Amino acid sequence: MGEKESLHPARKRITLTRVFDAPRALVFRMWSDPSHFAQWYGPNGFTVPVCEIDLRPGGMLRLEMRAADGATYPMAGTFTEVTAPERLAFVTRVGENEDLTIVTFADENGKTRLTITTGFTKVTPEAEEAALSNMERGWRQTIDRLARHILGVQSTEPQP
Repeated sequence: MGEKESLHPARKRITLTRVFDAPRALVFRMWSDPSHFAQWYGPNGFTVPVCEIDLRPGGMLRLEMRAADGATYPMAGTFTEVTAPERLAFVTRVGENEDLTIVTFADENGKTRLTITTGFTKVTPEAEEAALSNMERGWRQTIDRLARHILGVQSTEPQP
């Protein structure tokens, strides 16, 4: 499943990039280890009390995000590509809507350039505009949380 064939035109997808002062293997582990993933995934104010990752093509990603008010938002997906430590792709579905997220991890002299491209492969007209706006805001907050989590891990784990 190639990105160009799978995602709607650019107006229906977002791409975010961030450089982390951390080795690529560490950043990839934050995405592949459920005990870490659950610590940073989701927008501000959310926790992830349930997180299951079967990291292989065809493997499942299942989690529950919990808002500060206690509301729970389940998410289920399937990995379509796993190339450690370079690339992950997964499809998630909520109702009639489906999105594809592609995450790349590029080594830049010991730092990691993380690029997330996400967008709808199927979306109802009613959900499209609000969902894309919320998706971008949520991913920006999620990446900020990932950055804080990486700093915390680096401060407690011996680094090579």
